[in-house]
Amino acid sequence: MQPWCIVVNPTAGNGRAGKRWAGIEALLQALGFRYTVRFTQYRHHAIRLVDDAVLQGYRYFLGVGGDGTCHELVNGILQQPHVSPRDIVFSMLPIGTGNDWARTYRIPADPRARLQRLLEGRCVCQDVGKVVYYGNGDPAAERYFANVAGMAYDAFIVQKTEKRRFISHIHYLLSVGRYLFAYEPVHGRLHAAECTAEECFYTINVGICRYSGGGMQLVPHAVPDDGLLAVTYAPRLPKWEVLLQTLRFYNGSLLRHSRVRGFQTKALRVEHIGNVPIGLEADGEYLGETPATFSIEIGALQVAL
Repeated sequence: MQPWCIVVNPTAGNGRAGKRWAGIEALLQALGFRYTVRFTQYRHHAIRLVDDAVLQGYRYFLGVGGDGTCHELVNGILQQPHVSPRDIVFSMLPIGTGNDWARTYRIPADPRARLQRLLEGRCVCQDVGKVVYYGNGDPAAERYFANVAGMAYDAFIVQKTEKRRFISHIHYLLSVGRYLFAYEPVHGRLHAAECTAEECFYTINVGICRYSGGGMQLVPHAVPDDGLLAVTYAPRLPKWEVLLQTLRFYNGSLLRHSRVRGFQTKALRVEHIGNVPIGLEADGEYLGETPATFSIEIGALQVAL
């Protein structure tokens, strides 16, 4: 068995990851895993931890946390310059709030079931999205994402909620509905080889995988290994209409709405028109704003199922 570098975010899932670590470690030892463990101490620490571990020879990484932890580990794997990312195996033990990336692969949240499945050694390769954007004064900041990037209302929600703790998914949904009435769509332009649109955008989503926001399917046409970005966008809609369509966000029928558009592409650019930029988040982390250019790294992430 190859040794695993396990990166634990003790604050994930409102602190559940840290509280459950002792039990998880006992299971690792009982099942015969070879491993070392690193605990994140601050935002983006996991990116640095991955870089250091790759230098030390580790090629198997397991994150213990949620989608934010997943996002940081994937960026650590893709950003490190020491070996090809395709030589690294990655997966998650999902103990976060949404666990949307893990949902795609039906990765169990139960630690014993998750670890026993890892012992089977099954792997697949998935694509990774890349976005170059304006962030913190840098007009060419870049970040990778393994799940879904969102713009307009999605980024607005992440800004409003990223430092809050939610006691349940219903609590989160109530907050999303409340902030809906504070959001004003921004005029922008979306351009790809397959589609060009100029709208006051309510939302723009760019997906590798299909789930985000705790089980929503905003990019129901996303396939993680087809070499394409799945794009969904919607213009300004009456806010009562958005609330009435909530079920569509979850049941995969969003693209059947007459004013929602979806397509697939290899590259996409989004710009704002006027003085107000469009916000950007990826995998639930607020990044920055437009202009933003999206591309795809095909088969760049080796995932242990």
